[in-house]
Amino acid sequence: MPLRVCTIAAEFTPFAKTGGLGDVVAALSKDLHHRGADVRVFLPLYSTIHLEGIEHHAVEFLQDVPVEFGQHSYRVSVHTIRVPRSPLWIYLVDCPAAFDRARIYTNDADEHLRFLLLTRAAFECCQRMDFAPDIVHCHDWHTAFAPLLLRAGYGWNQRLFGATRSVLTVHNIGYQGSFGAHQADDVGVERSWLHQADLLAGRVNPLRQGVIYADAITAVSLTFAREIRTPEGGFGLDGDLRARGESVVGILNGVDYEEWDPSIDRHIPHRYGPDSLADKRRNKHRLLEVMGIPADDAVPLFGMVSRLTVQKGIDLLPGVLPDALASRDMRLVALGSGEPHYEAFLRGLQHRFPDKVVFHCGYNEQLAHWIEAASDYFLMPSLYEPCGLNQMYSLRYGTVPIVRRTGGLADSVQPFDPATGEGDGIVFEHYDANALRWAVGTALDWYARPGLWERIARNGMRADFSWERQGAQYVALYDRLLAQR
Repeated sequence: MPLRVCTIAAEFTPFAKTGGLGDVVAALSKDLHHRGADVRVFLPLYSTIHLEGIEHHAVEFLQDVPVEFGQHSYRVSVHTIRVPRSPLWIYLVDCPAAFDRARIYTNDADEHLRFLLLTRAAFECCQRMDFAPDIVHCHDWHTAFAPLLLRAGYGWNQRLFGATRSVLTVHNIGYQGSFGAHQADDVGVERSWLHQADLLAGRVNPLRQGVIYADAITAVSLTFAREIRTPEGGFGLDGDLRARGESVVGILNGVDYEEWDPSIDRHIPHRYGPDSLADKRRNKHRLLEVMGIPADDAVPLFGMVSRLTVQKGIDLLPGVLPDALASRDMRLVALGSGEPHYEAFLRGLQHRFPDKVVFHCGYNEQLAHWIEAASDYFLMPSLYEPCGLNQMYSLRYGTVPIVRRTGGLADSVQPFDPATGEGDGIVFEHYDANALRWAVGTALDWYARPGLWERIARNGMRADFSWERQGAQYVALYDRLLAQR
């Protein structure tokens, strides 16, 4: 009998994506399906998901299903939709009262209810499908109540869920989804199941509940798994994570090379590989031409694709980029959105250096791929980075990553050593403007040395972060949990 996995997540690329969460959930699900697992993924049918032109249909026996918890009552209908360029089908939970919003995430008072509904709906659908999952795999705070509900909400159904084990993957510990203790009854379980110190402090913390009740907790890189068990990196959950001992494991995310490989990338004008870097330069010239910036092979292009938040190290940029752009010959193309003052900084940079800087506010999938393909360097100076995917994309695209040594950046980018010719990136240690200034200056100096940049770029293009390798670690974890039943 194949491995049976119920995956519950707030994002799944390409249907719903704000960052790496959607990429990882999609890639891992496709990898498990490819290995022969019976994977059933449950995702909200947000109003931002457009079904036109995509193969989908309503699941007849999952229409107008009642989902009740606490004092709340919803009706949901389920559609199944085929993942583009994949044999995998996933389930979309349709409930306009919860998911018909302008954005995937909101600051609305019922935010916790929206994702409690998703999690409850997944269990209700499993029951109506008569699907007994070996593993319930939840992701981040949005679905972190699943391990608790598996025990306290649906544990009565021993036939379906008596042998089910739960896995919580922490992609970003900085977001925990806490809501007021006066809403604790919304969870729909006895208050004795909830973390009592949190209740006394006036809150309910979904991510903490997941950490407490999941059979295993995975962090999305080995370094991140160590960092979140420290007071500096645990965001208040370090004690709970340390208490779980060996149940907390680090598994570095993989890359979906069917989507992110310059030799087959449908989003870029010129495909290329390690032996055709001249075509990478053609992408650079074409992008800069479209952006209205002068192109020159002797001038490096720095790229950024990022959420504009403190976590991503954006507050270091004002102390480095204006002086670098004023004193050195370089170009910058940035794509992202986030905190208004960071957006204003990048707009101001573009206004001050119109022949050197372009900032595109928002997100555009094609442009994200094109920036990776066109850039010589990729800026990722994160304050903390659980895993990160763009640095891995950059390596495959021969775009030398500039990163801080933290989380998954430390695990995936090896500092280049000009003396040995080994390594594939520029890595700085301390989170301050001087360290980033050194990194940018080093990048500019190395680019001016004939052949050196190409050596670093080709080193990076040999790195392998495929899900064929990373997915095997999840399967091994599942097998260990199932052997303990």
